[in-house]
Amino acid sequence: MAKKNTRFCTGLLLMTGLGAMVNTAIAANPATVLELPSIEVVSTTPIPGLGTPLEQVPGNVQTISAKKIDEQHASDFSEMLNQNMGSVTINDTQSSPVQMDVNFRGFTASPVLGTPQGLSVFVDGVRVNEAFGDVVNWDLLPKNAISSISIMPGSDPVFGLNTLGGAISVNTKSGFDFPGTVLTVSDGSWNRRTVNAETGGHGETVDYFIATSFMDDNGWAEHNPTLVKQLFAKTGFQNDKTDIDLSYTYANNLFRGNQAIPLSFMNDLAQSYTWPDIEHNALSSLNLKGSQFLNDQLLLAGNIYSRHVTTTVYNSNGGSCAGYNSVDSVNPSSAFNPGDQACNIQSIVDQLRTGGATQLTGTNPWWGHNNSITGGLSFDHGDSHFTESLQPDAVMTASRNTASNSPQIGYVDLRGYTNNVGAYLTDTFAINSKTFLTLSSRYDHATIKLDDQNGSDLNGDHSYNRINPSAGFTYNPDPGLTTYLNYNQGMRAPTPVELGCANPTDPCALPSAFASDPNLKAVTSSTWEMGARGKMTQEIRWNFAFFDSLLNNDIQYLPASNMLTSGYFANVGQTQRRGFETGVEATQGHFHWFINYTFLDATFQSSLGESNSANSSLNNVQPGDRIPGIPRNVLKLRLDYTPIESVKVGLTMMAQSNQFARGDENNQDVNGPLPGFAVFNLDGRYRFNDNWELFAKVDNVFNRRYSSFAQLGSNAFTGPNQSYNPGGAVDTQYRTTAPPIGAWVGVTWRFGGKSGSGSHGDND
Repeated sequence: MAKKNTRFCTGLLLMTGLGAMVNTAIAANPATVLELPSIEVVSTTPIPGLGTPLEQVPGNVQTISAKKIDEQHASDFSEMLNQNMGSVTINDTQSSPVQMDVNFRGFTASPVLGTPQGLSVFVDGVRVNEAFGDVVNWDLLPKNAISSISIMPGSDPVFGLNTLGGAISVNTKSGFDFPGTVLTVSDGSWNRRTVNAETGGHGETVDYFIATSFMDDNGWAEHNPTLVKQLFAKTGFQNDKTDIDLSYTYANNLFRGNQAIPLSFMNDLAQSYTWPDIEHNALSSLNLKGSQFLNDQLLLAGNIYSRHVTTTVYNSNGGSCAGYNSVDSVNPSSAFNPGDQACNIQSIVDQLRTGGATQLTGTNPWWGHNNSITGGLSFDHGDSHFTESLQPDAVMTASRNTASNSPQIGYVDLRGYTNNVGAYLTDTFAINSKTFLTLSSRYDHATIKLDDQNGSDLNGDHSYNRINPSAGFTYNPDPGLTTYLNYNQGMRAPTPVELGCANPTDPCALPSAFASDPNLKAVTSSTWEMGARGKMTQEIRWNFAFFDSLLNNDIQYLPASNMLTSGYFANVGQTQRRGFETGVEATQGHFHWFINYTFLDATFQSSLGESNSANSSLNNVQPGDRIPGIPRNVLKLRLDYTPIESVKVGLTMMAQSNQFARGDENNQDVNGPLPGFAVFNLDGRYRFNDNWELFAKVDNVFNRRYSSFAQLGSNAFTGPNQSYNPGGAVDTQYRTTAPPIGAWVGVTWRFGGKSGSGSHGDND
């Protein structure tokens, strides 16, 4: 470890010194356009390149700029998406401010192992869905390193595996476009202290950029502090034909989340069900990307990367470890006392992903028509090591702490190997100056191998391959109007987590235990989208889109009928997510505002048995029943008021209708759906001069007590004063409750940036 830290510090000093020694002229290279905070050109391929003008993109693309990120001071990546993107909602599954489930049009990118994933996420061309379960750890990238975030909707096959409902593309800052230094500190509710720093610079051909972020939060509830430490460093070379960037990302984060609590606990929303529940995420990632103009019409781009993530989870659980032994029998020699009150579980997922991609873009005219064609190849290899151990002989204290002095006993030891090979081709052809046709296709071949280190129960080899097409059409009758129609297909291969827990006769516990390795079918998606966007005036923009995504062989986690904490993954036939979204954004005098509304009908389209015995109704799930965790109506409003140039005040409203709890797939449980809510956040800033700024923010202004996540389960704390009474357990609904009102103040110091820049290096 000492050698690794020494190499990192040495590299950081070299990057800083190299950028400081060169001159201050900038080379113009059109391949670097996506490093700029622009919203008129978007990345429509996994590897950032020339980008595509928005009027040629057949989809409702959404983008957040660095300026907006800086102004709103969101606590993490998922909060930025939730506050600014239409059709985005979050599920607070872990009561952690930086570990939310992010949903877009009913598809999920979650940090929770075992959650069915449906969104692909890229940072500078590197897919950051982790190898073992396709999870996305939103806490691993400092938000002050982000230049722009774009959401590409639909099943665009060019972005590869897991793009069932959309792709999220993140581009990071560079020293050419974000020169100078920014230091931001804040403090406030729950002793949440943050320090964010960034510095960048450039010479004639070389630049550097460094961003660090630190957050220490005691947490608003019992036993849920958060500690986040992140670093991003990047250096690059560019001239008029070449652009090369080497970046390094480091994170070391610790969360003590709270479990959902039963309805009978709602008298004290800050209490824990059982504790401790601890998660530790560590990241070390290196990415080398570059592009080279071979001639005026031909751009070669590519990247190679290495990404090492270690996630350690410690879970407190009521009930004896003997229950887990009887479920999986991976270590039958272990003797667990069935009379134990609690069983603590520790799991470690150590993942190393390496790979690379290359793509070639040509812009030669065809038959007198403008044309841009891109072809690419990608390879990703994942080497994952999952271990799980049980800590028996635990007792349940009066404060519901599952204390034990016993050593951890090895339970599961599994190696997983994934190899994903892809080849794609996309072409945007200008039929005329107003009409564009985009055709795309991608071939994916995925292999998953499981190697059980404790025996052979989990061994398995699985292979999946498919060609997915896409066709899109845009028509721009005038410069202020774009209409489009698009159809595409995507695929998601089952993950090692799902394959290791897919036997209904041998269920396992989530988010970690495994049982056996039967095969699952790949999930495929087909998406139609039709819409329009435009400008009423230069100050008023609008968009409207209909969408319909049908999934075949969708994979869901089904609870076992006789074990509330156990279940298995299965293909459940067809599911559908369809609806419409619309938005308006305007700048009028001292006001800037936007409003987004989404209607989303997410339903099962195949019958399946409702096997969760915590559900008061065990009737089968029928076509048309709503998928849990997805609200039908989502409304967002943002209003910024700038009375004078140095003062800005912003108000954000996020509202959504009810949603059903996980485990209530038939929508008939007696507890009903989780109620909808509307929450308001307020932020403001005062700029003393170009160097100093004071800001403040208030979340949940009206102190609304609401929940964004619910699940069904059995509550064992039904004795006097909520004492432990496993024999009298009661089936109920569990909820995670959002934080109450919280307020923070901070100060930002800028120097050395672009002259007159209102936001460090941001020309948006």
